[in-house]
Amino acid sequence: MSKSLTIRRYGPEDAGAWNAFVAASGNGTFLHDRRFMDYHADRFEDHSLIVEADGSMVALLPANRSGTTLQSHGGLTYGGFVTGPGMSAAMMVEIMEILRAALRAEGFAKLHYKAIPHIFHQYPAEEDVYALIQAGARLVRCDLSSAIAIGTAPKFSKSKRQGVTRARKAGLEVAQSDDFAGFWAVLTERLGAAHDAAPTHSLDEITRLAAHFPQGIRLFTACGDDRIHGGLVIFDCGAAVHVQYMAATEEGRRDGALDLIISHLLETIFTDRKWFNFGISTTDGGRTLNTGLTRQKEMFGARSVLFNQYEWDLAD
Repeated sequence: MSKSLTIRRYGPEDAGAWNAFVAASGNGTFLHDRRFMDYHADRFEDHSLIVEADGSMVALLPANRSGTTLQSHGGLTYGGFVTGPGMSAAMMVEIMEILRAALRAEGFAKLHYKAIPHIFHQYPAEEDVYALIQAGARLVRCDLSSAIAIGTAPKFSKSKRQGVTRARKAGLEVAQSDDFAGFWAVLTERLGAAHDAAPTHSLDEITRLAAHFPQGIRLFTACGDDRIHGGLVIFDCGAAVHVQYMAATEEGRRDGALDLIISHLLETIFTDRKWFNFGISTTDGGRTLNTGLTRQKEMFGARSVLFNQYEWDLAD
């Protein structure tokens, strides 16, 4: 390579430049913005890296230390190298060579890498996966998500179309809302009753994050009689919009509240996007598929997208 590549640790003084690079990148989303990553900074020992070519940023790696393993940031579903338009396959191969030496010098034995799925790319950016595998990394986890290809996906199933009709007959109306507290009550009750679980984010956390990213975190509800019957929290990631949370009351489930919201979003709000992602339907490290949950997503026209994780033994 003609340019001199270097790798260094991220520091708080880099936050502005980091966020600007993410915003202009080809595969980063607002989840890689430090204001999102750092809301749970107390839970992880941040060890994010910055790659520079002749002193200019060319790639970022959101990461944290876990013993002798550097892992793609534990607070993110995905978070491999964030790259810009200047990245090339040859440069990424060289970055991996330099990365191995740099990590071994700091006492790391392994890299655990969560690649950014292609649906979140503004343009193809999978040279990192090639370079990893070429360097000896292996696939250690494969989760299955489901996404709708907006405008070209299979049609809603008959039952989902009927759900939309029932919701309209029940007088439900869809709108963007800032009533996170009202929806969180519905969400918390539903997760507790159905799965004995709680939302990943507390109400305080999601409210603060939504204040930081008003265009990135959006709540849409289906309401009737001044009550929330169902809602979706959308993480707007540019080319792809991701359903972070989805829940309905018992009455809302009977009336098809979620069917109406999803139909409205696809036909009215996000017609200019490529993907509508429902998230993963796998557990046990990706080994067990929740077939019922996957089928529900497929009934909206969603089809399978892989979320892959790799492990690289740096001694190899």
